[in-house]
Amino acid sequence: MKKHTAGDGPAIIKKYANRRLYNTETSSYITLEHLAAMTREGRDFKVVDAKSDEDITHNILTQIIMEEEARGETMLPVNFLRQLISMYGDSMQAMVPGYLEASMDSFRRNQLQFKSAVEGAFANSPFAELAKQNMAMFEAATQAFKPGAAGAPPAKPAEEGTPVSKDEEIAALKAELGKLVEKIDKLGE
Repeated sequence: MKKHTAGDGPAIIKKYANRRLYNTETSSYITLEHLAAMTREGRDFKVVDAKSDEDITHNILTQIIMEEEARGETMLPVNFLRQLISMYGDSMQAMVPGYLEASMDSFRRNQLQFKSAVEGAFANSPFAELAKQNMAMFEAATQAFKPGAAGAPPAKPAEEGTPVSKDEEIAALKAELGKLVEKIDKLGE
């Protein structure tokens, strides 16, 4: 993970016995949500126990994942979790972290390549605007399939002949996708 700001290294976060987190770089108390945001921004940090100076970054990152999963932002399928747990104590355990890290790096690269390929495929052509709209709808669709996104407010239907803004169109698509997800969930019960 690389830093976005200048400095000598990762931001040092101290965790106190009262479970409070203190960012030594900004001289302020922060929450796990702040650390999650820093992670998403690519900001490097290290969490240390204030009393023992032990590096507890791994534990804190795992705690952030647990809280995200508990909020309904589930990304880790049950079968994956079972497989991961079964690898503890296995002779292959030492290889799993490297494999998972390489897999996530590859996934990120593929995601960025796909996005730039779609954006670049129609650049400087009459289809450029259409490609942008399709990309926006694709991103809206992926957002709609995230857990918790099904509750998006339905867009007001446009009167016939009235132009519809992109935001209204995307909101309507999200609402429709949300309804479909609810139907699929009901069928799975």
